Amino acid sequence: MMKTAYWGYWIIILGVFVFIVMMFTQTATTFNTQDYYEIKEVTEASLYESVDKAYYRNHDGAIKINKEKFVANFMKRFAETASLNSTYEVNFYELYEMPPKVTVEIKSSGGSFFIANQNTDVATTTRMTAIVESIEGTGIEESIKCTWD
Repeated sequence: MMKTAYWGYWIIILGVFVFIVMMFTQTATTFNTQDYYEIKEVTEASLYESVDKAYYRNHDGAIKINKEKFVANFMKRFAETASLNSTYEVNFYELYEMPPKVTVEIKSSGGSFFIANQNTDVATTTRMTAIVESIEGTGIEESIKCTWD
């Protein structure tokens, strides 16, 4: 009789342990998924806003972006949509005006957890590259397309 009672206690303890591990894993993956879609949407919108329209008109449909305008637009949009519970580090690589290409990396720290007398930090790094392409024979609004790497 006692043996079956102990097995019941062990199963309950195992269930609580699995629940705690799943809770921490869900927190880490939620931050990573949120960062991925946030970077994608913010980068695409910032690229569209930073296209030099005068250069497009004067150079037969060639697309060129303004690097400073892109960084300013990206930081403004990212700050509006970023989670207040996380700490972010934003890095820009390969900022090319022509052909337009940007690589954005975001390192986010979603907080720390106290596990087994150790402070554990959940941090993710998301890096994305966007290249702007043009489709000939259309207006500027329809001709810009982002390709993701």
